Parts: sequence; structure tokens; C-alpha cells
Amino acid sequence: MSAIYNTLTAFKTELEDRDEIDLLSTLRKSLRRESSPNGLVVVPQVQGHNADDYKYLMYDNGILNPQKIAKPICHPYFPSRKMARCYNYFLGRIKNDLETAEDPLQILIDLNNKVKQAVLVKIEVANHNDAYMLFESLNDRGTPLSAIDLMKNSILAHADQHKLKVDDCYEQWKRLIDVLTDDYRTQERFFRHYYNSFKRRHNAPFIADDVRSKEPLGIIATKSNLLSIYEKLINHDLVNFLEDVTCCGEIYARFINPEIEEDKIIRNALFDLMHIQGAPAYELLLYLFYNRERLNLSNKTLSDTINLLARFFVRRNITDTPNTMYLDRIFLNIIAKLEDCTWNEQEVYDYIHKVLKDVSASDELFQEKLSGDIYEDNVGVARYVLCEPCEKAMTTETWTNLWIQNVSTTSSKKTYVWTIEHIFPEGENIPPYWVDMIAGGDKDLAKQYRAEYVHKIGNLTVSGFNSALSNKSFQEKRDRQKEGKYIGYKNGLEINAELANRDNWTIEDIKERTIRLVGKLVKMFAI
Repeated sequence: MSAIYNTLTAFKTELEDRDEIDLLSTLRKSLRRESSPNGLVVVPQVQGHNADDYKYLMYDNGILNPQKIAKPICHPYFPSRKMARCYNYFLGRIKNDLETAEDPLQILIDLNNKVKQAVLVKIEVANHNDAYMLFESLNDRGTPLSAIDLMKNSILAHADQHKLKVDDCYEQWKRLIDVLTDDYRTQERFFRHYYNSFKRRHNAPFIADDVRSKEPLGIIATKSNLLSIYEKLINHDLVNFLEDVTCCGEIYARFINPEIEEDKIIRNALFDLMHIQGAPAYELLLYLFYNRERLNLSNKTLSDTINLLARFFVRRNITDTPNTMYLDRIFLNIIAKLEDCTWNEQEVYDYIHKVLKDVSASDELFQEKLSGDIYEDNVGVARYVLCEPCEKAMTTETWTNLWIQNVSTTSSKKTYVWTIEHIFPEGENIPPYWVDMIAGGDKDLAKQYRAEYVHKIGNLTVSGFNSALSNKSFQEKRDRQKEGKYIGYKNGLEINAELANRDNWTIEDIKERTIRLVGKLVKMFAI
């Protein structure tokens, strides 16, 4: 309707001639409501800046009264978020239709009439789980309905029943969602982990004397049963549920944003675990952090455990051992054992260490996978095992954040500043100087070498100026400078030290460097 309104403003004279001048004011009134909290008929959800973006868009479009409403803030990345993109989509479609129309104004009037005649159908079901299943079926071509939004609705619906104020429940829920970020996958993972980590006490109120199952809510939380589990928890004891889930959410926030962790050693360990894609371990860490007093866990033991998990995930993500499908079972079995133990903190660490060691890949398999085409197998892990030795060799004076990211202003997409650089270029069109250096001028042999060795770890390094190095000769890559500073292999990173002193690069060099790096990494990530 706002896109129609915007386009109609260019037809004021024609509207007067057709005695349709009231159309603009009618449209504006149908979108604006003075008594509403935001001055508008529609009040979108606050997540993802939807409410703020909508209000800014309506103000900018002339719908809101500037004499009564102050100009809303335009948040960063507004053009790339959903409200602006949706509005611009309709605006573009309308303008495209008008370009070929014999009577553009009539097209607009007809379109407005169709919008006014749209019918909203309300379907009532018995519970939120049924609502979720219904909308999953009806909406299978659109954006799936969020189970977490339905959990919020369930909380608000049960507030009065538990003698709570709806507004207080909403604010508490909003604080929880805010610390979990606006990434739905992260939110969903938290709610799965929150149930799994404490499923014994979650299930306790629902176990009947004549029922054998110790886990009537579910053996494990999955995407399909998440809503069903939480509807029961919310309905049973909303007060304690909100208090407990918020406490756990604040703990979990440290895992997904380690910057807020106060202890530096734990913070660094959490960054390592995050960088190696160790999120499945968060359910175990949630249990350990929540029960740290009962288990007498010091900061050192917690950081040692996180470092152990990081090493475990380096090996797991390179070898695929154990398989992803077994990870939940491994961590939940550890939690089940810790529920009944009376161990000291060293015994807790030793038990976790033993379990992870027993299920990890052997050194032989780890070494074999590291020696393969690691870049093609898992580029994320390849990046981690290249960056980690660099960071371990840095001092306070030489510290460089190899995980810093740039954010695109058009798509909000994040990209790493420091990326993997292939010394012998990976492109199919091998430059003549590389054919000469790597294969003595034999093009066919150079292609064969490229296929066999280009993705080996011995041919990989890290650079903040990958595009500037690209297909250049080895010497150019080595000596490349920008504004008087080395950005090639003389950039000071430990992993580039030997490259900085070389004059050429051969297949034998790749083989030898692969052996050295693999040997170093096997020791570094020993378990």
C-alpha cells in the first residue's frame, strides 16, 4: 500500500481531473493511526530491526505526520534488510507495470482496489504445536514459520495463568533473544542445547509412577519436536522456566560472542572453539558453566576443557571421526555421568579427556587427512590450522587478528580479511613463469602437478591481500609491498618465514613443507 501511495503522489493533477483526489488521503489514513504506539496501523516485531525499519520507511514515504512524530533513526544496513527490500520490490514491480501501460493511473487505481479486497483468513487450532504443523504445510513455498516465535506466543498466552504481566514476559523474552543474536539457527541451537543439557530436571515433573520412560518430553531435542517440548515446559512452570532459560541464555551468549567473557584465558579458548566450528560442544559447556560451583570447576579447568574440545574438533572436522550424528550422544553421555558424580575438578577433566580420546581419530588417520587435499576437503578447517600456528607465535607487539571480517554494505555478508593463499596458483590457466618454475616449461606436467599438489597444506599460506598476489610469480608474491609495508610472504607471519627467504618454489618444496607442517600440527592438536 505504501508503494502504491508513493507512486500515486506523482499523479496528483490527474487524480483531481478524475475526482479521485481523496484516494491519497484515504490510503494514508489506512496506514496511519495516531493512537498506535508507533503512529501506524501495523506494529511489526522488533527482532531484526523490523519495527524501526518499518517506521523509518513510512516516515520517509510521507505516511507519518512529521509535526507529531520525530524522524526515526535509520539503522546501518537498512537498505539490505527485509523491510526495505520488500518495499523496493513492490515499488519496482509497480513502476515496471506502469512503463508499458496505456493508462498508468487506472492501473494504480485498480491495483489499490484489489489490495483493499484482499481477505485475511483466521484459522484457530488447539495449541501452538498444531499451529506450527499447519503453517508448515500451508506455507511450504514461503518462509517457514518460526518455532521460536510460536514459543514466544505461548509464553505470552500463559502469562495471566501464571500471574505474570504480559509486558514483563515479553521484555524478558526479548532480552533472551537479544543475547542469542538475531540468527535463527543460533537461537534454535540454543533451545535444543538447553533442553539436552538439563533434560533430567526438565523431565522430572512429567515422569509418572506408572510410566517407564525417564524422558517423556523426548530423548533429545530436535527441530521437529522442539515446540512440543517447550510448550509443556512453559505451561508447567512459566516463572521458573523464564528465570532459568534467561540465566542459561546469558551463559550461552559467551560461547557465540566470546568477547563478552571476562576471563582472558577462557575468552581466547572460546574463540578457538568457535573458529574451528565446535558449536556441537556448547551443550556440554552449558552444563559445565551452569554447574561450575557444584563441580568445583576453576577458570583454569574450564579453559583447559575448552582447549581440549577445540583440539578434538580439529581432528574430528578433518577426519570426520566420530561422525556428526554421534556428537550429541557423546556429549549427553558425558553429562549423564557428571550428573551423579562426586569427583573433584581434575577427575571431571580426566573423564572428559578419556571419552574424547577414545572416540577420536588415530594419529595415523589424522596425519593422513592432513597430508591430503585439505583445502578441497574442508576449507574452514584448513584456514584454522594455518592461522593457529601463526597466532601461537605472535607476541603482544606483533599481535594481528587473523579472524577479522569485513561486512558488505549491500548484502550484510561477512568476509574474512585474511584468507588462504595458494603459493602455486590454483587457477586452471597456469601463467608461463609458473610453468617454467614448477615444471621446467612442460605445460602438461604443470597441469598434472596442479591437480596433485595445489591444495596440499604445503602449498597454502595466509594473506590479507590474496587478490593482490593472485597469479603473480613467486618472487612478486614474496616481495609485494603496499604503502611501504610488505604484504606478500615477508609480512612477518610465522608460517611465511621460510617462504620469505626462498627464491623459487618447486614440487619438492611443496612435499617437504607438507611433511613439516603436518608433523607440527599432529603435535599441536594431540589429544
